[in-house]
Amino acid sequence: MSVVKKASEQVPQTKIAILNSIESFKNPRPSIKKRISDGKALRKKVSFEQQGIYTPPQHRLDPIIILERQAESRIKELIPIRYERMLQSPFAFYRGGAAIMAQDLANQPTTDVIVQLCGDMHVSNFGLFATTEHRLVFGINDFDETLPGSWEYDIKRLVASAVIACETLGGDEKTSKLLVQRITSEYQKRMAEYAQMPYIQIAQQFIGEKDIRKHFSKSHQKMLDAFLKQVKGQTKIEVLQKLTTLVGKDRKIINQPPLIQHFSPLFKGRPVIDLVNNALMNYSSTLLADKKVLFERYSLKDFARKVVGVGSVGTNCMVIYFEGDGPNDPLFLQYKEAQHSVLTPYLGQSTYKNMGRRVVSGQRLLQGAPDIFLNYGDLEYEIGSRQGFYLRQLRDMKGGIVFGPDGVSLQNFPDYARLFGWALALGHARSGDSAVISGYCGQSKKLDEALYRFAKAYAKQNQADYELFCKAVKSGRLEAAKPEAKAGKSK
Repeated sequence: MSVVKKASEQVPQTKIAILNSIESFKNPRPSIKKRISDGKALRKKVSFEQQGIYTPPQHRLDPIIILERQAESRIKELIPIRYERMLQSPFAFYRGGAAIMAQDLANQPTTDVIVQLCGDMHVSNFGLFATTEHRLVFGINDFDETLPGSWEYDIKRLVASAVIACETLGGDEKTSKLLVQRITSEYQKRMAEYAQMPYIQIAQQFIGEKDIRKHFSKSHQKMLDAFLKQVKGQTKIEVLQKLTTLVGKDRKIINQPPLIQHFSPLFKGRPVIDLVNNALMNYSSTLLADKKVLFERYSLKDFARKVVGVGSVGTNCMVIYFEGDGPNDPLFLQYKEAQHSVLTPYLGQSTYKNMGRRVVSGQRLLQGAPDIFLNYGDLEYEIGSRQGFYLRQLRDMKGGIVFGPDGVSLQNFPDYARLFGWALALGHARSGDSAVISGYCGQSKKLDEALYRFAKAYAKQNQADYELFCKAVKSGRLEAAKPEAKAGKSK
C-alpha cells in the first residue's frame, strides 16, 4: 500500500520544525552521545536495506499530467522552451522533473529527521559563489523548491541524479557506483565531524578554494584552475559588456529573443514600469538597514525578461539593470518568481505566506553566506492576486556546474562527487541535528550500497518517464520549441 498521504492528512513538517525549535529553548538538548545513539536506533525504524528499495506510489500520477498542471501557472509562450530543454537527454528531463520525483520520494520510508531541504537536489545544483567579503566558496546554488523535510529526500535525489548524469555521459556501472559511494561516504564523514562541532563553528564553515583543490587529482588541476578563473571573471563590468549596449547616451539590455527581451509597455492595462517600481519598493522595504542604504544608492536603468534554467522556464524571471555613480558602477539583479515548492502536497504548506520569503529563508539556512542583495518581496500584478519573488545579484562571481568538455566529464566527475556530498552535509548540519543523522548513517558502506540500489532503480524510472515525455512531444500533446530557440541560451 502506498504511504503517500494528502497534505490535509499530514502534520506539516514546517510546523513540526518550529515546535521542535521552541521546545529546544525550554529543555536543553540531550548530549551528543545520546543523540548519536538515538540516530542509530532509527535503523530499527528504517533499515539501510529499506533505504535501497524504490517503491513507486500505488496510484502514481502520470508524469505528463504533472508537467501539464505545472504549465497552467506559467507563461504559456515559454513552455515549449522548457520542453525543448528537457528533451535533450534523460538527465535534462530529470532536472526539469522535480515535481515528478516529489511524489515518488514521498512514497519512500524516511527517518523523519528534519532538515531544511534543497528540494531539488541534483548534481547541476551546485556551484561557486562569492561571500559578502568576495571570498569564493562552493555550495548548493538553487533553492526554489526548499522546504523542511527528512534528510533522505535530498540525498536520494542527489545520488539518483549522479547515476542518470553518468549514464547520459556514457559512463558504465563501475563509474556510477563510484560516484554514489563518494557522495555518500563524504556525507557520512562530514556529518560525523559536524556532530562533534560547536553550533557557531558549523555556521562559520565554508568550502573554500583550498578545500576544493584538495578534492581534485593533479591531472584535473588545470581544468579546475580554468573554472575558478572563469568564475572570478564574472564581474559586474563583464556582465555590463555582455548584456548591454549603448542606445544614444544610455545603456540598455540587448534583446536576444526569445530568451532575453523587453516587455510590452502595458500589462493588463497597467504600465510595466509601475509594476517593476512597486516590486522594487516592496523588496527594499524588507531589507536590513545597511543593505537598504546600499541598494537605494542605485538607480533603475533598464529591465527585461530573461529565461533561465530548465525547471524554472515559464515562471516570471527578469534581469534588472541599475547604475550607481555612472556606467562604471553597474548593478545587475535577477528577479525570480517564487511559486509553491513541489514538495508542498506531501510535506505541507510553508510557514511563510510569501513564497519568495520561503526561498530566501531556506537559502540563508543552507548556504550560510548568500548574496549581499538576496531578499524577497511581493507584487500585486492584478487586483487580488499577489506574486512572491526574490532578488539576487546576477553572475557576480557565480559559476554553476556545467556538464561537457569544459566542465564536468566522466574523468573528473568523481572529484566533484565528494564536494557534492560535503556541501549537502554542511547544509543539513546547519539546519538539522547532525548528531542524530550521523548516528543513523554511521560510517558503514552498507548505506553507500543501499543508496546506489535506490539510484539505479530510480534511473530506470526516470528513463521510462523520459520516453513517455518524448512520445508526448512527438504526438503533439506537448509542444517543444525548435532547437534554434536555444541561441543565446543563458544559465
